[in-house]
Amino acid sequence: MRFLFTCGGTAGHINPALGVAGRIRDLLPDAEILFVGAEYQMETELVPREGYDLRTVRIFGFQRSLRPKMMLENIQTLGWLVKSSVQARWILKEFRPDVAVGTGGYVCYPVLKAAASLGVPTAVHESNAVPGLTTRLLEKKMDRILVGFEGSRSYYHHPDRVEVTGTPVRMDFRGADKGRARRELGMDAQEPIVLAVFGSLGADYMNGVMMDFIRRMGPKPGFRLIYATGKQYYERVQTALTEEHIASPAVDVREYIYDMPKVMAAADVIICRSGASTISELTYLGKPAVIVPSPNVVNNHQEKNARVLADAGAARMLLEGAIDGAALYNEVTSLLHDPQAMARMHMASRNLGVDDATDRITSIVLGLAQKDKKE
Repeated sequence: MRFLFTCGGTAGHINPALGVAGRIRDLLPDAEILFVGAEYQMETELVPREGYDLRTVRIFGFQRSLRPKMMLENIQTLGWLVKSSVQARWILKEFRPDVAVGTGGYVCYPVLKAAASLGVPTAVHESNAVPGLTTRLLEKKMDRILVGFEGSRSYYHHPDRVEVTGTPVRMDFRGADKGRARRELGMDAQEPIVLAVFGSLGADYMNGVMMDFIRRMGPKPGFRLIYATGKQYYERVQTALTEEHIASPAVDVREYIYDMPKVMAAADVIICRSGASTISELTYLGKPAVIVPSPNVVNNHQEKNARVLADAGAARMLLEGAIDGAALYNEVTSLLHDPQAMARMHMASRNLGVDDATDRITSIVLGLAQKDKKE
C-alpha cells in the first residue's frame, strides 16, 4: 500500500505526520510512504532524518496585511499556488497513493486539493481548537477532518466528516521514561532540569527574556537549563552570553533540539509555547509547564490552547509582553521548590492527554486506504 503525507513549515505540523507514518511503518513494513513538503522549509531537514522519501513543491504562504508590498507578494503567491498544484498532480500520478493525509502547513492545500480531484481518499488533521485557513479551504473536499479537541466540531460545516482524534506524538515519545532518558543523555539522575523552547523556529522576544532569565541564575542556580534558541538566533545568543561573561556549565544552549522526546522526558519543568503539537507532547508526558503563548498567530489559537491547560491546573500561563526574565525565573523556581504543586500539575496534564491519538488517526488512514482498494 502507498501512503502520502503532506505537511510543513514548523515541527508542529511535521511531527504528527511523522508519528502516524511511524505507526504505519510498524504495522505494514512493506508500505511505501512518501512525504510532500515545500521547498526550503523545515520538512526538508526533519523528514529525511527520519528515513522517509520527500518530494517538494514551490509554494509560499499568504501575507495577512494590506500594505502594498504584502499585497504584491500575495499576487505572486497566487501564481506559485497554480504552479505548485501542477507539481502536486505530477507527484500524485507518479506515486499513485492509496490515501493522502495532511497535518498542517500551506503546502497541504495544493497537494490535498490535487489528490481529491484525482479521486484519492483524503484526510486533513487540524490540531488547533480553531481551524486555520488551509483547513477551512479544504473542508468541502476532504473525506475526513480530524481534530484535536471536542469543542472544535462547531467550527465545521460538515460535522459528519469530523472525528475527534487528539493530536499524535512521534513514536519516540511512546514509553518515554525520565530515568532512562537521563541515563541515555548522560544527565544527573537527581539534578532538576528545566527545558526552554519556543517553537521550532525560535522567538526573538523570548530570547531576550531568556537572556535576563540566565543572568538571574547566577553561578550556582540549583538546576540545569537546556535552552533552544532557534537556528537564526543561535549565534547572537551565544555571542551575548560570552560578551556578558554569563556562560555557565549549568546552561546548555542549542540552536535546535533534535532528540526532543528524550529531552522532554528528562525535564522537570518545561517553558514553552502552546502550539497544538507541543500541547499534545506535554500532556502525553504529563510535564508541568510554564507556557508563554505566541501572540503572532491567527485567531490567537495558542492562547486558547494554553488556557485549556491552565484552567485544568496542568500549566501556568504568562503572556508575552507582560513578562520579563524576573517574572519567568520566579515562576520556574517557585515550581521547582514545590514538589506537591508539580505532582498536581503532572496528574492534571496526564488527565488531558490523548494517549492513543496516533492509533486513532492511523486506524482512520488505513480505513480510507482499504476503502479505496475495495472500490
